[in-house]
Amino acid sequence: MSEKPSDDQPSAPEIPDDVWEQFTRDTARNTSAPKEPSARARMVTERLRQQEARGESPPGWRTRPAMSNGRVARRRKLWALLGVPVAVAVALVALKPSLLPGDPFGTDEGTAASPLPVETAAPTAAPGASDPEKPTLDKPFAGSPALRWADGEAGIVLPEAKAVGPVPEERVRQALKLTKKLLVGANLDPKTVRGARPEAALSLLDPKQPELLDELDTALRSPSAKHDPVTLFSRFDPDEVRPVGDVIKTRGHMTFKKGSHGGVAVRADYTFVYPVVRADGPVEVTRTIVRRVLDVELADPAQYEVTRGRLLLLEYDQEIGNSSCDVHDGYLHPEFSSSEPTGAPPSGPTTDPYDRSKDLDRDPDECGTVSRT
Repeated sequence: MSEKPSDDQPSAPEIPDDVWEQFTRDTARNTSAPKEPSARARMVTERLRQQEARGESPPGWRTRPAMSNGRVARRRKLWALLGVPVAVAVALVALKPSLLPGDPFGTDEGTAASPLPVETAAPTAAPGASDPEKPTLDKPFAGSPALRWADGEAGIVLPEAKAVGPVPEERVRQALKLTKKLLVGANLDPKTVRGARPEAALSLLDPKQPELLDELDTALRSPSAKHDPVTLFSRFDPDEVRPVGDVIKTRGHMTFKKGSHGGVAVRADYTFVYPVVRADGPVEVTRTIVRRVLDVELADPAQYEVTRGRLLLLEYDQEIGNSSCDVHDGYLHPEFSSSEPTGAPPSGPTTDPYDRSKDLDRDPDECGTVSRT
């Protein structure tokens, strides 16, 4: 009778002879003796040994030769500097994946920042209640309905051009494009917003309207309560405030019809939101909201004495939210919550500057308050 193995000395499984022979053959085939260095390897080793004896350092592995203009060195330094921000970004995304564009992990804190569909007609009501979050330098539109609006020119989407009466489709399209350029030059051009003369916008107006152009020129040269350029142009005093970032939020729509001067008449109704901070002093972000309604016409030069490719500005109106009412120096003057109120208290009604559902039928001389900025 065979002896059973004890508990503290377990038996090893028996290996068949054919398996053991195969293992022996494989081991012998895969094991080789150390090879003697080749002649080239010995030559390289000797050259390196001699360089080291002379105090010379061989070039680094996979480095690129330096160029006389330093381009390679700068590019290499750029990658080195990018290493830390990339590492920080990876760490931030690990802590808050919603920072990635599109939020691929589904961790977005809500859909409040999703862009609104294009406005094609006047809305039926004001935007819903705003988020209580206050604007900052990093998030200048926080707590504003404009957070979901388009950026700058992207918010001026032209309707599909169609012929109106005898006016062909191509001429309608031209009128819409010129109207967009006028809106951009008057409200989005960085030079205009920073207080410069709005040359791009003025160049689109027909010089055959000399009275209008004279009034605008007077307003820009010598602004007053009667002639104030902010009734048509969005301008800020660079010595008082400066824009936060490069984004101005825009929302609105255009309509067109047969004009009274043989051409096509266009009505543009748009609201622009400008985040700003003081040029000097405490850092506080506020916003000025400007709604503009323009009526222009691209008249028929064959029937009327007009300039080809220029717009007739027939009428314009505006509503400005968060700007001092009693200052007429040609600039918008945002008010900050941390500043002491100046001038007479507003006597007009409280309005929502984001409400685009109502017509601009208020008294232009009354000064009210805004319900939010």
